[in-house]
Amino acid sequence: MSAATPFAFAGQSFQMLADRALFWPRHGALIVADLHLEKASWFAALGQPLPPYDSHDTLDRLAQLATETGARAIWCLGDSFHDRHAASRIVPAIAERLRGQAAATQLLWIAGNHDGLTGGAWGGEIAEEHIVDDIVFRHQSLAVETRAEISGHFHPKLRLNVRGRHVSRPCFAGDAQRLILPAFGSLTGGLAADHPVIAANFSGPYQAMLVARDRRLCFPCPSGARDDATASRVLRAN
Repeated sequence: MSAATPFAFAGQSFQMLADRALFWPRHGALIVADLHLEKASWFAALGQPLPPYDSHDTLDRLAQLATETGARAIWCLGDSFHDRHAASRIVPAIAERLRGQAAATQLLWIAGNHDGLTGGAWGGEIAEEHIVDDIVFRHQSLAVETRAEISGHFHPKLRLNVRGRHVSRPCFAGDAQRLILPAFGSLTGGLAADHPVIAANFSGPYQAMLVARDRRLCFPCPSGARDDATASRVLRAN
């Protein structure tokens, strides 16, 4: 099974998974963000051919995590598809896999800025946001939100210099009120977890988090109120 560690957030017990996902045992919910299915075919349509396997690989990983965790539901927090025209490019095999996943689990598509409500075409429920146990699940964090919130959109990545080597890994970014998930898709880039665009979602210091060797590693990030947005900082483990 993908390495998982207990993670307390908003008075609830979650599991943070090494493969860029969150599991909520209380509701049997596997929570992912930013699958960006059919990104390779989008590039191909623009004349930049890429191997057309990103959707297969992303869905392979999603199905494996659903099986390993015993998930009864999968909540996709937006940008599940790379663009609003993905439906016209999805091959029958991918469409069938999506329908099969919707039949096997309660599949929830949250609208993102890329995909709108495209996911509804393959089964499952669609929503602008989802509220469970006073936690709001949406695609992009809202600064005015006073409730606990879990979102995606920014594709946070932890970037470190370790013994002269540059290391970059998808990570979670969060504090006691907000949690931003890494991009789950196999063909997705990322933004440094301490980038001002991500830091602006937090009122104070927060953490970049990832799971490695069955441990949750936490790295401090400065407050979103910092003055110098161009400052270069090296994050250090707690």
